[in-house]
Amino acid sequence: MTKVKTLITALILSFATSFVSAQSVIDIGHGLGPKSAFGLGMERFGEVLAERSGGKLTIQQHFKASLGSEREMIESVQLGALDMVLAGTGTLANFVPEARLFDLPFLFRSYEHAYTTLDGPIGRELLAKVDEAGFKALAWSETGFRNITNSKRPIHTPADLKGLKIRTQENAVHIAMFKAMGAAPTPMSWPEVIPALQQKVIDAQENPTWVVKVTKLFEVQKHLTLTGHVYAPAIILMSKSLWAGYSSEEQAWFEEAAREAVKVTRDIGRGSEESALEFLREKGMEIVTNPDKSKFQEATKPVYKTYIAEFGSGFIDRIAKTE
Repeated sequence: MTKVKTLITALILSFATSFVSAQSVIDIGHGLGPKSAFGLGMERFGEVLAERSGGKLTIQQHFKASLGSEREMIESVQLGALDMVLAGTGTLANFVPEARLFDLPFLFRSYEHAYTTLDGPIGRELLAKVDEAGFKALAWSETGFRNITNSKRPIHTPADLKGLKIRTQENAVHIAMFKAMGAAPTPMSWPEVIPALQQKVIDAQENPTWVVKVTKLFEVQKHLTLTGHVYAPAIILMSKSLWAGYSSEEQAWFEEAAREAVKVTRDIGRGSEESALEFLREKGMEIVTNPDKSKFQEATKPVYKTYIAEFGSGFIDRIAKTE
């Protein structure tokens, strides 16, 4: 059914793209709304692109997974049916196995550590890996440090997760991580999550605090625990065929627009954490600010063994040594 839906989406977008090509409108899809960090970041992308092109190039954002799940949108970009997507690396790993690296628990020590890694040689090497998979990877953006929400009880240690059905992305590392913590991971595309929480199909989910706020997860989740178990980058992907059709000067405009969009997204995500927590408390969420992270780290060590067996320890060691 997913393949059929993806094909239908691809055909619709192919028609739409051909229809607007004379106007140079770039269609960009993502899973969040216009006032989210994703939406405002890509709004800035459009502003820069319009400025540099003298108004010849504009963007059209498609919000809240209206073009399909993240996986479907990434696949559409790979096929050349969708122009661009802003997506999480958790889903990207289904297309670029090396992207699983970023899903390892407690890999990054801080936002600064993540930015130095992503904006430096390691990040550039992995962008090249994404290009090899049939995309034009413009930049690493940000989702942020992920935290656990649930409707059952406060979470202080992995023992408190035992038996909780938690939504994860369709990502093998995330699934292994939550199994190691004792939870019951349930892979699910984002548009299905809130209905599943409302209907008690699942008990929990995990996302940065700003996502909890803008998607109103506080309406269906009572408890928030600041585990910060994964720093999740996002990535701005462009159709390889569309990219190839632009001049080198025009390509430089897209790269500049992507860098500016990343600045906005990072500033919003990181800068809004305290205000988001205050807002969520006002909405009635009970927040555990200091869970026992050492126990979570210990519980998830086996996930590293699996990754190292598949890819080696080179990138992990280099990230650990990055200042």
